[in-house]
Amino acid sequence: FHIIVVVEDINDHAPRFHKDEINLEISESVSEGARISLDPATDPDINMNSVKDYQINPNPYFSLMIRVNSDGGKYPELSLEKLLDREEQRSHRLILTALDGGDPPRSATARIEIFVRDANDNFPVFSKDEYRVSVSENLPPGSSVLQVTATDKDEGVNAEVNYYFRSTAQSTRHMFSLDEKTGMIKNNQSLDFEDTERYTMEVEARDGGGLSTQCKVIIEILDENDNNPEIIITSLSDEILEDTLPGMVVVLFKTRDKDFGENGEVVCNIRRDIPFKIYSSSKNYYKLVTYGPLDREQTPEYNVTITATDRGKPPLSSSTTITLNITDVNDNAPVFHQAVYVVHVAENNPPGASIAQVSASDPDLGPNGRVSYSIVASDL
Repeated sequence: FHIIVVVEDINDHAPRFHKDEINLEISESVSEGARISLDPATDPDINMNSVKDYQINPNPYFSLMIRVNSDGGKYPELSLEKLLDREEQRSHRLILTALDGGDPPRSATARIEIFVRDANDNFPVFSKDEYRVSVSENLPPGSSVLQVTATDKDEGVNAEVNYYFRSTAQSTRHMFSLDEKTGMIKNNQSLDFEDTERYTMEVEARDGGGLSTQCKVIIEILDENDNNPEIIITSLSDEILEDTLPGMVVVLFKTRDKDFGENGEVVCNIRRDIPFKIYSSSKNYYKLVTYGPLDREQTPEYNVTITATDRGKPPLSSSTTITLNITDVNDNAPVFHQAVYVVHVAENNPPGASIAQVSASDPDLGPNGRVSYSIVASDL
């Protein structure tokens, strides 16, 4: 006869994972409810003593689902319960436990390391919404003016930021250059406060994934005292009579200084030893008036030098010289060279003979200085 021996299984084996550590990589852009299959554990025991259940440690991001195949095999799957954010948490660690159906059950564990792969879900962010800087107009070309900086929480190419001008006038782009990699702004040309006091530009930061953001940059130019005052004569008297009373306006002029503030404030002066004086009629407008007696016979003309000086440090100045001709008036009587003339005349002198000559002079000019003679009284 035949004897059939049936060996009954006992739970003498614990489940076993193929690997003690499971490494997974999941994009942070994966939607909620997505499932990630895991390698199952094996157990050489059979029936109730084989693998019956899986568990993971509690966590807010993943739950464990068990898929049962047609052959009765059980396969663990992770289900995403909460959106991942690499910038908030770069990786997640879970413990997967496999349990068999023995009594008591045996188990095995595997460590799951989930690395969150970056998605370009963050815009670059500037350190400031608006950058403002003041620079001297004497700044040499090629100097560093300002550096803008933006950061991106993503990683790799998605975090690489380049900088570009946007919505910026062409004249400003010619004046300044922007380093795409560093965000450094430099001046290409000499600055001139008198030409442009302020430059406004928009800078864009763009990451490697194409996301971008903008900031505003304002560069204010500070004035330096680099312009001399100008003197502009607007009216000049052709005739200044020597009997003119003090206060008569003989010259009107104005000043102009392209600088700003004290660098553009101008004061005018002339020598003090001449009979003229400067008065300011309004801002930057002046008049030169007579201030003392004039005497053409003593001084027929004056070369008046007007000096305009600004209040810069150090001050700049300019000068212009005008010639004022004094016109004669008949203010001098003729004067004989002698107060008394004594003449001896021979008694037999014929009529018409010259017996004496008198002489007088007049310091006036032209007709005012021409002298004629006549006898106003005589006993002859």
